[in-house]
Amino acid sequence: MRPSRLDCVAADDADPLAPLRAQFDLPPGVIYLDGNSLGALPRTTVARVTATMVDEWGAGLVTSWNTAGWMDMARRIGDKIATLVGAGPDEVVVADSTSVNLFKVLSAAVRISTARGPGRRVIVSERDNFPTDLYIASSVADSNGMTLRLVDAADVAASVDSDTAMVVLTHVNYRTGAMYDLPAITRFAHDAGALMAWDLAHSAGATPVDLTAARADFAVGCGYKYLNGGPGAPAFVWVRPDHHDAVSQPLSGWIGHDAPFEFRSDYEPAPGIGRYQCGTPPVLSLVALDCGVDTVLAAAPFGGVSALRAKSDALSSLFIDLVGPVCTAHGLTVVTPLEARRRGSQVSIAHPADGYAIMQALIARRVIGDFRAPDVLRFGFTPLYTRHVDVFDAIEHLRLVLENDEWRSPAFATRSAIT
Repeated sequence: MRPSRLDCVAADDADPLAPLRAQFDLPPGVIYLDGNSLGALPRTTVARVTATMVDEWGAGLVTSWNTAGWMDMARRIGDKIATLVGAGPDEVVVADSTSVNLFKVLSAAVRISTARGPGRRVIVSERDNFPTDLYIASSVADSNGMTLRLVDAADVAASVDSDTAMVVLTHVNYRTGAMYDLPAITRFAHDAGALMAWDLAHSAGATPVDLTAARADFAVGCGYKYLNGGPGAPAFVWVRPDHHDAVSQPLSGWIGHDAPFEFRSDYEPAPGIGRYQCGTPPVLSLVALDCGVDTVLAAAPFGGVSALRAKSDALSSLFIDLVGPVCTAHGLTVVTPLEARRRGSQVSIAHPADGYAIMQALIARRVIGDFRAPDVLRFGFTPLYTRHVDVFDAIEHLRLVLENDEWRSPAFATRSAIT
């Protein structure tokens, strides 16, 4: 028997993570299922950013680089994120965007691979990887006389051979929500003599990751999804410690210098992860990200990321259970793996022709997910604030949108710039 709404209310009443929802300023009447694209606003962020502007920037002016600790903020937040991805102190730094950080680590990986020998000239990635990852990998391959080999997800392990310099994958696929076995794939890459780089954009803060135990080589991740850092929040980069000083990354900006305030004309990379910084830290964005990361760390007394993952599994399983009959009746298909261990914190369903319009009709009902071309409606579950009853009510809205043909309104067919 499928759960009733009363069952969902009872599950929320019994949820040990329920108090964490109060950390967020969620609009009344909105069911927000798009935290895998942009996390909700933490209640502490506005006051903290305002204080930084008024008290530190406004009153302290340039002296706040010293008195307010602005220059060290990227490292301090990096240490917080490290606890969420299985890394140690001084192994993660916040800087730039995911795309820029990926360029840094792939370029560094090329230098490491080249130093080991000239024969490895292939970068392997998934054909359905997030496009920016493929664009960056292609750029790195082109500029180094290498080839980017794109394969289906099921064929990644079999496609890594003696020609492979590195493998670059996103842990959780942005479109389908399918999740790789990170330790197993890393082991496949290493057994073939290749380096392994992971994009954790859709897993950091929602899914347990242990980069150290997996012996991955590089990882990057996003600050504005499950880390709730705000639109365009800075990203993070992790490099396995034994690679820190092996090579320099190519964007040799002044903040990555060993002594930036000596203003020398020659570049000397900072030791450790510090060399993966580039330009001046974006202080206001870092302050907002710090607040967002703290909302995830607030789950520690309840079991941390493992507890978040358990709730995520429950929410996504509930969604799949409830949406099944709706999909059958209206020609939609669940494209996310049905096994919880094989999916991230989202469920995606596909409609062959009208997915965009259906999602717009849902948004008009204040159920916010998103659409990914060509045919996917995406629903993300942020266990810090998503409730079981939200899932139940979202499915009811979806059923009504489809049964009443609400999505056929011409207003829902016109695409906005952001889908």
